[in-house]
Amino acid sequence: MYKRILLPTDGSEYSLREVARAEHLLADGGEIIILGVAIKIRKTAFHRTKDVRKLNKEAVKEAEDNVKAMAECFDDSFNVRTMVKTGFPSDQINKVAEDEDCDLIIIASSGRSGFHKFVLGSVVENVLKECEKDVLLIHN
Repeated sequence: MYKRILLPTDGSEYSLREVARAEHLLADGGEIIILGVAIKIRKTAFHRTKDVRKLNKEAVKEAEDNVKAMAECFDDSFNVRTMVKTGFPSDQINKVAEDEDCDLIIIASSGRSGFHKFVLGSVVENVLKECEKDVLLIHN
């Protein structure tokens, strides 16, 4: 059993499969941390500053909505904390796991499709390579 479990979410149906695993693996009195990561878009010569700000605000809002939706999957008997970070997902997942002293990360093997999957396809791979915590990979 694990005392502190990190559940990263991108809002996909696959990431919601992490919930049942966390419920079964959490020790009595343990804590679940649900993490959403908003990718920060940087201004380039091709972007206007106000457009970049708008996109970044939308990304944070989406991450907040995603963690809220996952948190609602747990009943009140679970100690659940949510957080949203900005940056590259695998970096933030690994940093939060270390900073919060998580015992386990439960992560879906794939999430979104299309462009997001192309850009973020290496998130799970990077978490597995870089993290020194236990990782439970949920196959889709």
